[in-house]
Amino acid sequence: MGKIKTVTVIGATGTMGANIAGIFASFGDAKVFCIGRNIEKVKKTIPRIINSVRADSIKENLVPADFSMIEECVSQSDLVFESLVEDITVKKETAKLVSKSLPLDSYACTGSSGLSINEIAECYPPESRSRFFGVHMFNPPYNLNLCELISTQYVDETAKEELKQYLQNQLFRTVVEVKDYPAFLGNRIGFQFINEAMQYAEKYKDNGGVDYIDAILGTFSGRSMPPLLTANFVGLDVHKAIVDHLYENTNDYAKDSFILPAYVNNLINEKKMGRKTGMGLYKTVKYGENSFKNTVIDIKSGMYRDIFPYVFPFAEKMKNYFSEGDYQEAFYILVNNHSLEAEICLSFMLKYIVYSLYTSQTVGYSIDAADDVMATGFNWCPPLALVSAFSTVADVKNLIKSTIPDICKMVDVDRLLENIIPSKYDYRLFFKSGR
Repeated sequence: MGKIKTVTVIGATGTMGANIAGIFASFGDAKVFCIGRNIEKVKKTIPRIINSVRADSIKENLVPADFSMIEECVSQSDLVFESLVEDITVKKETAKLVSKSLPLDSYACTGSSGLSINEIAECYPPESRSRFFGVHMFNPPYNLNLCELISTQYVDETAKEELKQYLQNQLFRTVVEVKDYPAFLGNRIGFQFINEAMQYAEKYKDNGGVDYIDAILGTFSGRSMPPLLTANFVGLDVHKAIVDHLYENTNDYAKDSFILPAYVNNLINEKKMGRKTGMGLYKTVKYGENSFKNTVIDIKSGMYRDIFPYVFPFAEKMKNYFSEGDYQEAFYILVNNHSLEAEICLSFMLKYIVYSLYTSQTVGYSIDAADDVMATGFNWCPPLALVSAFSTVADVKNLIKSTIPDICKMVDVDRLLENIIPSKYDYRLFFKSGR
């Protein structure tokens, strides 16, 4: 493969498209045609692209364009990256448009977060299909360097290896090859966890609901952000699209955990999508000239209220031990504290291990695939590392069987854990003493 010198990004005014254009222009040092529906909007997006990678020097690499210029841009490109709305019809129509002028030795990629790569590939002529790939980066790509690489049944193995090397060595991505399954690997694991947390918020709405569950599953439980706050950051409409797609197109033991709770559907219907609309599961309220406070949706009343400063003794003890660097004692507290909140926290962490390893067998190509996607795509403690953490205080297999017996009736935990390997990630890096 020759050097990728020119790239076209279709959908460059979207959040993800803009950020990816910045990655190609900065790390890839490529000329990037930034295509949007309206060229004036693209021009206004250029400063945002520059800011996304904190590199003013890339300005000369960014060329604004609109859809009327697609054929001209594509014909000059070594790689075309489509980053449009997560709609299979839109992506297939765009693929047909790109195929008209795509050079035979150029790459075409979709940034889809989980639609069928094979189905989109079939919109290209046979001679171009072997160089079409799913290249799923995570937001924001400057901070999260995961890239899921998805091949099709038409793949040219040499072309795939060359693209993989480019993504790794030029764009500095952690490339994980995954199979063409709904939502791929990272989102399937991550959004299963998040959606089940949403279900638990409804189940425990009398205890506080949304902020109650986020307080139980906060950063001290091995993630950079509590799960429902994460959904609010991503966008509830995006979350819904992913879990609805998973519910409709998967049939594993966790299928029902992808059912979106009614209160979240209600928020979406009211256009309360999360951070991007100013309100969703959480809402920031301005009072005075420069003062703000965060509020949370009360599931029972449908109204926003102040976030409650929950104090769970098990969590406070864990945070204190983390701040002292005594991780073993922190996990001992979690395993041996039998309050309702500690049991919820422990069960979620163990279910995460089981579902991650179970899913990586189907969607990944190696047992540690889930570690890479969760560490570098979500900034969550990866499952194999979490096994190591729990193994300092308990027999993990027996702990899983005693804590989540219902799941163990559906999953062969003995077989799941028989080929376990040490994680390349240090679990201590993921456990924080904050919220």
